[in-house]
Amino acid sequence: MKKNKAKAKALLLICDGLGDRPSIEGKTPLQAANTPYLDEISKEGINGLMDVISPGIVPGSDTAHLAILGYDPYKYYPGRGVFEALGADMELCEGDVAFRANFATVDDKMRIIDRRAGRKGSKDLAEALNGLEIDHTKIMFTNTTEHRCALVLKGENLSNAVSDVDTHEAGSEVKKCVPLKLELEEGEKELKTANIVNEFVRQSYDILNEHPVNKERRRRGELPANIILLRGAGSYEEVPAMKERFGFGAACIAGASLYKGVAKYLGMDVVPVEGVTGRADTNLNNKVEAALHAFEKHDFVFLHVKATDSMGHDGDFEGKVDMISRIDKELVARIMDVGAYIAITADHSTPVSIKRHSGDPVPIVINGEGVRKDGITKFDEISAASGGLGRIRGVDLMPILSDFMGYYKMFGT
Repeated sequence: MKKNKAKAKALLLICDGLGDRPSIEGKTPLQAANTPYLDEISKEGINGLMDVISPGIVPGSDTAHLAILGYDPYKYYPGRGVFEALGADMELCEGDVAFRANFATVDDKMRIIDRRAGRKGSKDLAEALNGLEIDHTKIMFTNTTEHRCALVLKGENLSNAVSDVDTHEAGSEVKKCVPLKLELEEGEKELKTANIVNEFVRQSYDILNEHPVNKERRRRGELPANIILLRGAGSYEEVPAMKERFGFGAACIAGASLYKGVAKYLGMDVVPVEGVTGRADTNLNNKVEAALHAFEKHDFVFLHVKATDSMGHDGDFEGKVDMISRIDKELVARIMDVGAYIAITADHSTPVSIKRHSGDPVPIVINGEGVRKDGITKFDEISAASGGLGRIRGVDLMPILSDFMGYYKMFGT
């Protein structure tokens, strides 16, 4: 690897689900928000659109972050559960199978009323499930953020090639977990794992439905978190760390376990920050302080904000507008003079009109010494389309930033 003599630092801010579609008065939430500092960064930088995976492909947050951080998800993706477990500081060993899990609400016919149980989890409910044993397999379970949880199966002859239980649709019945393929010896492992998952889901309903925590929730008129829905089975495999691939040390500042898990998987240092929740009440001030301090030991800082995505999933246009305005005022305003390259983007679009991820490209801006300013003066999905960066893929971003920072790999001689 050849390197320039002068090295620079870089900060990557990902506002989860920031991208959107015009809805209220023909504007996206980003267009409607008050964003003078984002606009200033846009004015002094180079702008564009980013297809996080590729055009028309709807990214999950896990595969999206892998791509943006420079790892082709078609090659390096281990399954969502691995990231959730790593982010929750759960032990993962070779042969373990990890899942992302949700507290959810079902009726007595196993029809899903709310697959997020009102976005409210419970450490006490999680503890009631942690340590169960099914077919000589121990189940480790923990609640992470809001309704989100992580589950790890520890035992022999397990496989991650099993289907999701989560249907992603309210009103549908909970699905049975099934093997994804039945071939030779692997088929036995997959069938065993699927049976364990189905038995765990059944037991989760039996244990949680009449748990005192849920009795109290019902008394208060809240949805009970009375079942666990699993998805994203994965098994841990070691990958080259970011320092090995790009040449610089990296830090992560995030609230939700998924993003911390991705960072750990890629060898980044995860910085603990007080008051960081992964929700709208997260302490943005503490996040900024942590980012600034992280530059004392790291050349690259990845800073994540989650709530913009949640507002999109909830169809809350005004909430998303307010959150974007908060990010601009409380966070972006303070990083403008950080003395590093600044890249701001999203991992995917979450339009409030459809309440899910979409394949729409996301806006991106890179600001710093030597970038080709393109005359764009507003940071939003429409303005960015005319920017000098053009339309890039997620996996293109880290090589672009690495080049600006003075770390690069010459192609050829």
